[in-house]
Amino acid sequence: MLGAFANAFRTPDLRKKLLFVLGIVILFRLGSQVPAPGVDVGNVQQCFTQATESGGIYSLINTFSGGALLQLTIFALGIMPYITASIILQLLVVVIPRLEALKKEGQAGQTKITQYTRYLTLALAVLQGTGIVALARSNQLLQGCQLDLLYDDDVITALIMVITLTAGTAIIMWLGELITERGIGNGMSILIFTQVVATFPATLWQLRQTKGWWIFVATIVVGFAIIAAVIFIEQAQRRIPVQYARRMVGRKMFGGSSTYIPLKVNQAGIIPVIFASSLLYLPALIVQFNQGSDNPPAWVQWVAVHFVRGDHPLYMAVFFLLILFFTYFYVSITFNPEEVADNMKKYGGFIPGIRAGKPTEQYLNYVLSRITLPGALYLGIIALIPLVALSLVNANQNFPFGGTSLLIMVGVALDTVKQVESQLQQRNYEGFLR
Repeated sequence: MLGAFANAFRTPDLRKKLLFVLGIVILFRLGSQVPAPGVDVGNVQQCFTQATESGGIYSLINTFSGGALLQLTIFALGIMPYITASIILQLLVVVIPRLEALKKEGQAGQTKITQYTRYLTLALAVLQGTGIVALARSNQLLQGCQLDLLYDDDVITALIMVITLTAGTAIIMWLGELITERGIGNGMSILIFTQVVATFPATLWQLRQTKGWWIFVATIVVGFAIIAAVIFIEQAQRRIPVQYARRMVGRKMFGGSSTYIPLKVNQAGIIPVIFASSLLYLPALIVQFNQGSDNPPAWVQWVAVHFVRGDHPLYMAVFFLLILFFTYFYVSITFNPEEVADNMKKYGGFIPGIRAGKPTEQYLNYVLSRITLPGALYLGIIALIPLVALSLVNANQNFPFGGTSLLIMVGVALDTVKQVESQLQQRNYEGFLR
């Protein structure tokens, strides 16, 4: 592997791409440390540790922002508005015929959808930025904090902060697109990876300080075992063989080749975990807005006990079931067996032993429904790891080895390594994965 790294930096154009990505990442992390205008940095730092330990309704967004959200920096919103906008557009493509037609137009249609995603990202950034600034003005952003987070809570300061946070999201989008065009890998994924990894060392060291060396070492050992299992599942796929018949077009013979349809065990990726987490933040949000009440309703108290901290068995069970549901839902809208079967039939392809057309569609549905179950169970178990750790050893809710953080780190790292490896193999070098 060290030889592969040396070969990567020995190749001029590949070295230039890697250094460009590194420069963008450094710039991105610097922006995540610059406070937004009007923020009382001293008071924010005093409240930050307590808020991250107790979790809170914005802990997922804080993870995606590399801790920048709860420190109210110019990149506080991070990449979360873009993720949300992308998911919404993916769902709307299935529902709205106009967007579905754009998707089928190829590169031109995809460019148009990307433009819609940018506009929606900015709209969501304005919405989220307004909510965060409103919570900061009322001292409800950082739980248990009684200090003023802003120097001045007038409307002008709030407006400047919202504009700054929205501009920060726009800059992050631009940096991600620069990495995609001039670097290696998907730019947005690399920026998400950077923000998640940024909180990793501090979380581990905090675990060592609070729980001691034995828990720390045990966590590292268990973590490596979980990473190995995640890599194994992420690489696993069911390959359905496809044979193309020979056909004559003019004077040339086409077809006669064989290939396969790769159906991944984790076909849905990390999206179901994000869906389920976002849905379960709604009860916590209700409790957050009722904290100022002297006598909250009984149902609000029940929600506060069962659905806020995350270590309650009922919360874990609902979270697990939501992940199962959203996995099947997302796979059903992103992989269309009818469309795949029609395309195969159009180009003379068939699955050996299966007739083209409707029987092929039924076979793909059969295989997909069964391969999705282990993928859904896998996502649910990985997502529950930090909650189980929270319950057993009273760990931080941002427990490093598990949940969204681990899935993002492993998935993006594997994808980036594969892209570097493909570029090395084009130059007759051996890659990382031998």
